Amino acid sequence: MPLLVTGTIGIDTVHTPSAKAEEVSGGSCAYFAAAAAFHHAPVRIVGAVGGDWPEDHASLLESIDGLCLDGLERRNESKTFAWGGRYFDNMNQRETLFTELGVLEEAPPKVPASYGDSRLIFLANSHPNVQLDLLNQFPNRELAVADTMDLWINIAREELLTLFKEIDGLIINDSEAEQITEITNPITAARAILEMGPAFVIVKKGEHGAVLVHRDGIAVVPAYPLDLDGVIDPTGAGDSFAGGFMGYIAASGRLDFAAMQAGMGWGTVTASFTLGSFGLDGLCTTTREDLEARMLDFRQIAQIS
Repeated sequence: MPLLVTGTIGIDTVHTPSAKAEEVSGGSCAYFAAAAAFHHAPVRIVGAVGGDWPEDHASLLESIDGLCLDGLERRNESKTFAWGGRYFDNMNQRETLFTELGVLEEAPPKVPASYGDSRLIFLANSHPNVQLDLLNQFPNRELAVADTMDLWINIAREELLTLFKEIDGLIINDSEAEQITEITNPITAARAILEMGPAFVIVKKGEHGAVLVHRDGIAVVPAYPLDLDGVIDPTGAGDSFAGGFMGYIAASGRLDFAAMQAGMGWGTVTASFTLGSFGLDGLCTTTREDLEARMLDFRQIAQIS
């Protein structure tokens, strides 16, 4: 099934307790697409960058087999979205140092006519009105899944709730689930979100894995076990999880609970490669054979099929 993703393509500056990386490739759309391409092709990108987008970032995306960049707009007079953050010692907490919206303050990118038959839509993190506008361009979609963040929950809650009524699934982290519902338990919070519209919610819990709360059941998957010294940069891990999940769903052609449960495992393993380097490098230097080998280990560790 044709898979489309929209969201940010950005330039990141990341501080960790042991290192710093400046102007590395990033953005929710980029991480998602690179992860999804392991499982399915084509992955169609709808996004925008400015004239300051580094050529090595462009070459990196162009090097990934399975990506369709027909929907990537280059706006030479504009600035690329940029983000900077600092992680604390346990790597589970971070603070934002700066956010430069750039092209995100302009009109959203246009969807190419060739993308019109897309059936699986992933709305990576962006303003809910932008997400809804794109979604409305695909009335024949079979599955629409969204991500969001604390900013939109704070300043665009009503628009976000309108989006929830139109999507099939939501992938968020545990703090966002609590922020939306004021419920600390992730399963109870996800059930409350189901009442707002989606048929399923996946709550990511970092090193503690993820939980799928579906109208047909509940599934839990652990995180892939990595030593702390193997975690270089957590940025983009959640987007990579979503990419692995949706890529598997697109490749399988199934939308049932069992397929989603299996997709969570592939999402978890795919995201584990993101953690091992700054930016997209971890995904771009991984092979399908690497992924399958780690998935075999994960099945034994997690005791899943």
